[in-house]
Amino acid sequence: MQVPFLNPAAQTAALREELLRAVTEVLDQGHFVLGPRVAALEQEIADQVGARFGIGVNSGSDALTLALRALDIGPGDEVITTPFTYIAPAESVHQVGAKLVFADIDPRTFTLDPAEVARRITPRTRALLPVHLFGQAAALGPLRALAARHSLRIVEDCAQSIGAQWEGRGLGSIGDIGCFSFYPTKNLGADGDGGMCVTSDEALAKKLRMLRVHGIERRYFHDLHGYNSRLDEIQAAILRVKLPHLARWNARRGEIAARYAAGLAGLPVELPPVSPGNAHVWHVFALLSDRRDELQAQLAAQGVPTLIYYPQPLHLQRCYEGLGWKPGDYPVAESVARRILPLPLYPELTDAQTDHVVGAVRSFFRS
Repeated sequence: MQVPFLNPAAQTAALREELLRAVTEVLDQGHFVLGPRVAALEQEIADQVGARFGIGVNSGSDALTLALRALDIGPGDEVITTPFTYIAPAESVHQVGAKLVFADIDPRTFTLDPAEVARRITPRTRALLPVHLFGQAAALGPLRALAARHSLRIVEDCAQSIGAQWEGRGLGSIGDIGCFSFYPTKNLGADGDGGMCVTSDEALAKKLRMLRVHGIERRYFHDLHGYNSRLDEIQAAILRVKLPHLARWNARRGEIAARYAAGLAGLPVELPPVSPGNAHVWHVFALLSDRRDELQAQLAAQGVPTLIYYPQPLHLQRCYEGLGWKPGDYPVAESVARRILPLPLYPELTDAQTDHVVGAVRSFFRS
């Protein structure tokens, strides 16, 4: 049996006729950027998350950069984030000219360790940028307490966690600004790129809307130095077709994760936990193994390709080699990067495919 690691085409195929109608309506009406479908999607996402305002942008990466700009974070400021994630949060800090500060991660959840964050707060720290990694919340209780104590802003990276909750509240609605990605492989994916900021602060929402369109509130009058970061109508139309299915898709992800957990119980691997108070949406199911590379090779031989998230922590990336970080600076992130192995997980994965993956993992440890 061949089990694709990702299969976004299967989701598109299931909704093909509805998606084609939605796209055809956009083509027929001729309004392609920041039109009525974007506005409708913005409100629908805000409502789903539990925020007042949504601001559609070009990508999840742009959402992070615009969020920091909207909070007036720039040169001389420090932002603390995680070294174990995709590079977008770190890039956003770099792009606004602030100082990038990493804090190590919790060895079980792979999200920011609040004790490590506390050690790195200085008088220059302006914001925390937690990543709700793999579909569940970072440690928001302690992080919010630190933010309150030190007068810090919080930008939530929710790229992998749309629909997830912390203590009954939607991720993205808890900090100052929440940032979402609609990259095609996300839990809610466009058929191209796209992103969104959400906030309940009206002034921040207004500023974000200006920043995404060259800093304008009135056409041809530029009050800010902004960006060209607009969500287009076709992607908004596609996302509006998909959004009503998100809860069902996330529930199916949970079923697959539970099937993995039951099938892999008792093996010499560490399985991903669900933190107390979290409603996890299982963007990724990642186990830890001291024999990761051997296991990955055997899975591939049995028709189960895998992809490592993330093989090298950000502090060791070549683009940051001039900033003085070295191996050993963030030992938990480095250990996880050596041992982590995500398994295939998407709503269209069948029980038979899931069981094949489980069987392939179990056979490795029997050999």
